[in-house]
Amino acid sequence: MEIASQTSLTKLELRIMQVIWRRGSSTVAEVQAELDPPLAYTTVQTMLNILARKAKLRRELQGRAYAYAARETEASALRRGLRDLIDRMFGGSSEELVMSLLKTRQIDPHKLAELTQRYKRDEGGNS
Repeated sequence: MEIASQTSLTKLELRIMQVIWRRGSSTVAEVQAELDPPLAYTTVQTMLNILARKAKLRRELQGRAYAYAARETEASALRRGLRDLIDRMFGGSSEELVMSLLKTRQIDPHKLAELTQRYKRDEGGNS
């Protein structure tokens, strides 16, 4: 189900995915132990199964318990989430996102200039 894998993550789904990305393949109990604030075992189990149905996780029976592993990297999910945000909130314009960050004082213009210089140095070294 490829279309399902394109859906964005809810806050709770993201929290759970972050545990999986950090730990690697994990059981329900292992994920539950990592969550703060804690969630009920059945809630974690339900969320892991939802993520598996959405094709975000794959599950494999290991002994008597299922282990869940990510189907994509955290970096890939970040790129897709950011693209989704830019498309939905800024009409597909990355420039409008940056302008919004400046206008709402989420980033200082001097910091943006510093980041631009750093980016240029990094790109220059990778060419």
